[in-house]
Amino acid sequence: MNRMKDTRWRRALAGMALCAGCWGVLPAQVVNPFGHALIPDMVADASIQVIDGVFYCYATTDGYGKGLQTSGPPVVWKSEDFVHWSFDGTYFPSAEKEKYWAPSKVVPANGRYYIYPTVNGFMYPAVADSPDGPFRLARGEDKFVLPFTPGGTLLEWKDPRAIDAEIFVDDDGQAYLYWWRRNAAKLGADMVTVDSVVQVIPTPRTAYSEGPIFFKRNGIYYYLYTQGGGETYQYAYVMGRQSPLGPFEVPKEDLVSTSNVAGTGVSGPGHGCVFNVPGTDDYYFAFLEYGRGSTNRQTYVNRLEFNADGTIRPVKVSMDGVGALKKVKRAERLPVDSVYASSVCEPLFIPLKETPPGRTEYFVPEWAVDGANGSRWMAAPEDNDVWLVADLGRVRRVRRSEVWFVRPTEGHAYELEASKDGKSWVRCGGHDEVRKLSPHTDELRGKYRYLRIRLKAGIKGVWEWHIY
Repeated sequence: MNRMKDTRWRRALAGMALCAGCWGVLPAQVVNPFGHALIPDMVADASIQVIDGVFYCYATTDGYGKGLQTSGPPVVWKSEDFVHWSFDGTYFPSAEKEKYWAPSKVVPANGRYYIYPTVNGFMYPAVADSPDGPFRLARGEDKFVLPFTPGGTLLEWKDPRAIDAEIFVDDDGQAYLYWWRRNAAKLGADMVTVDSVVQVIPTPRTAYSEGPIFFKRNGIYYYLYTQGGGETYQYAYVMGRQSPLGPFEVPKEDLVSTSNVAGTGVSGPGHGCVFNVPGTDDYYFAFLEYGRGSTNRQTYVNRLEFNADGTIRPVKVSMDGVGALKKVKRAERLPVDSVYASSVCEPLFIPLKETPPGRTEYFVPEWAVDGANGSRWMAAPEDNDVWLVADLGRVRRVRRSEVWFVRPTEGHAYELEASKDGKSWVRCGGHDEVRKLSPHTDELRGKYRYLRIRLKAGIKGVWEWHIY
């Protein structure tokens, strides 16, 4: 833990120590149980791809424990290096107030881009002139009234709802649609019409399945399917060489991922994607981690490796991350000597059914500058004058501040203040209106020792704060 110099933070630590018997961990022993998440926000069901050298991540914005009823608006996170991620506004305006989750990757076709999200429990095709949007429904008015089904009419399923679309386009240009419960069908050239012949892919594991993943490597088709949900989430797969619709064979070791709570802390690795860096044989497996429960999920990425015969090596899922996947010249971050805040939210115990029986999430200020994305500082709920201070140790030339707030899709307003002595402060950034983006960036170009974020609107917390 960084040395804390401010007396208010010392008192906060003392208060934590007094309650350590309740939480089972002393402050000096506090560790971040959520590691290096991909995105500094709660996101799940990620679809990641590279477009014109930029990494795109379309995903579900989680509702912070309130279920999919409160899923956030459609935003696309982008990164040049796979480490520093940002978004600015929504890419699907008419869906902003709907229950929106599990978007597919975008598919270029017919001179445009198509995406297939689940909205209010149904799959829809949407189209735009750019992968950044704005997207609109690909047929009819921009109203979410009809489910995305073969020929535009309901199939006679016991449950007509269909979720979690995955699109695969083969080398001959033929597109295929995969969705929950192992369903698959061809897509028409219009990228909207679904073949009325729907196949159910046979798999040896028969539990409830969603979040399908489909890709092709070295002439082999891979179909990954989930089993269960929650803490029991896992991925298995089948593979074949003839067609995207099969036949498929079952490898001897067919599990791609499963929980490893005792080893790496990962619980319920579920709905994600597989993506490849163009021009390489580097493949990656992204998955949501269920360790915060319900719709409090984050996304992690591990390498996906293959044996000589093309079978997939089981992934030892971890929260370590894979780091930068592309070299991008960036300014060097300034070292932060200490961080202190107006208040600290009490630790949250998260029960788990597996061993160990649960984990505790802490919200200490120093985690706002740890560069891990999986940890965050949160102020106490009753705090009405919320601020966070970074002490650079000595007066330094500061050029830029970037802050990733908690639940950024709800928007934030804040003041950024600076000081040389910690007593006299001047405003040097921020904005008074609520903006929905992440990170919030300020250009400073001054000499300071202390920077202070004073929050005016938005969720009272910070995932990451980078100072350059």
